[in-house]
Amino acid sequence: MTSLVLSSDQVANQAIDNRRWRIGGTARRAAIAGAVISAGGLVMPAAASAHGIVGKTDLPIPRWLFAWAATVVLIASFIGLATLWPAPRLQQVRGRVLTALPRLLRPLFSIIGIALFALVLYAGFAGEQELPTANITPTFIFVLFWVGLPFASLLGDVFRAFNPWLGIGLAVRWVARRTLGADRLPRSRAYPSWLGRWPTVAGILGFAWLELVYVDKDRPSALAILSLGYAAVQWAGMATFGIDTWEARGDSFSVYLNLFARVSPLRWRRDRLESRPWLSGLPVLAPAAGTVALLATMIGSTSFDGLEQGGLWINTLFPELEGLFSGLGLGATPSAELASTVGLLGMIGLIGGVYRLGIRGMHSIDPRTPSGVLAGRFAHTLVPIALAYVAAHYWSLLVYQTQAAVYLASDPLGNGSNIFGTAHVQINYSVLSPNSIWYFQVAALLIGHVAGLALAHDRALALYPNPRDAVRSQYWMLVVMVFFTSLGLWLLSAAS
Repeated sequence: MTSLVLSSDQVANQAIDNRRWRIGGTARRAAIAGAVISAGGLVMPAAASAHGIVGKTDLPIPRWLFAWAATVVLIASFIGLATLWPAPRLQQVRGRVLTALPRLLRPLFSIIGIALFALVLYAGFAGEQELPTANITPTFIFVLFWVGLPFASLLGDVFRAFNPWLGIGLAVRWVARRTLGADRLPRSRAYPSWLGRWPTVAGILGFAWLELVYVDKDRPSALAILSLGYAAVQWAGMATFGIDTWEARGDSFSVYLNLFARVSPLRWRRDRLESRPWLSGLPVLAPAAGTVALLATMIGSTSFDGLEQGGLWINTLFPELEGLFSGLGLGATPSAELASTVGLLGMIGLIGGVYRLGIRGMHSIDPRTPSGVLAGRFAHTLVPIALAYVAAHYWSLLVYQTQAAVYLASDPLGNGSNIFGTAHVQINYSVLSPNSIWYFQVAALLIGHVAGLALAHDRALALYPNPRDAVRSQYWMLVVMVFFTSLGLWLLSAAS
């Protein structure tokens, strides 16, 4: 993460300085596919350091083996799914009630979320401006919110419980109904189907641009203004289309984090907590326009964050693009921002293009179904990959910078206060070793891509009556998953 809040690389600088069928046919076909896609391992560098690790470290096994091992794991997982997963298991799963929830829990969480939002705004406007790391606003937004909540979503849709603009919207509606009467409230407009999840695409792309491209992104007052502006847009959307409809389709962060929460085995209802199998919340994701673009944006923006820290971008691509825009008479800052914008959009386009190629290949097995329909039916398989990219790229940043939140809680404005007596707490950079970070990153990427394969296999079994057709259709998805895994490992290894 490239912000003046300690990035993972900067932190590390301080730390270091449907049915069973014969396995023989499956193995032969997978071997053929593997012979092609395992060539991805050849393009992996022989030496690699993890994103978030500065400097080369000695690992117990040669680094290039990680790439080959990842390819082998995916191929073995593909064969295992084809032979041991003969029928759909995740398409329609009922949750099991774990416990009832107190009625006051949701209002309490909303109050906490609103209070934190107010703190971020107040610190952004009234706190230290010249040293962003001394102000809680950048750390809260870029670390606790943007990085921490995807991890927290493994416990369920945590953000929805604390969503401040949702909490304020619900409170306003409650007051209005009791003051004016429900019959006198204006009716919400129907949400247009063509709009789908495109507002979420715009919001996530905008935040990624803010984080990765915008030069003045760490200025607390600018972040506070943008946060307030985003909240105003949400309230306008809720007033126009209804609170529940807008929150499910148009609130970028709510939709984004809900996708990750669908991976979780926990589902939070209004009055109860339910358990369900891992990943089972994803196959029931309602199809909507813009979903594929949203997943490509999620994966592509994280990928660009890794690319930005590698030698290919720093030494070659960025200077060329910046020089191109400078030659048009633009200043240094606009040229740099335009160069990074091109890189960000290019990476998102690469991710979306590779996925579309996989769908085109799948279309050869099912020519009667349009490629766009197939792309939508399998879009949910990209969610674990998006989560894996977040986990791999930002794990060390989260571990280190959540410690920073301890002293920032006592001095949120950076004015020397010590509210809770923790203002002098220091970050312990020895809690993670470079090797442990690298192993975690590789494991996260592999688990995410294997989960994507499992979801794709399960969906194929539900769509195609012939299990052979189901497995054949997934050769293409296997190629896509190996590419994404190889890309993720290369981005981690290329970080300077």
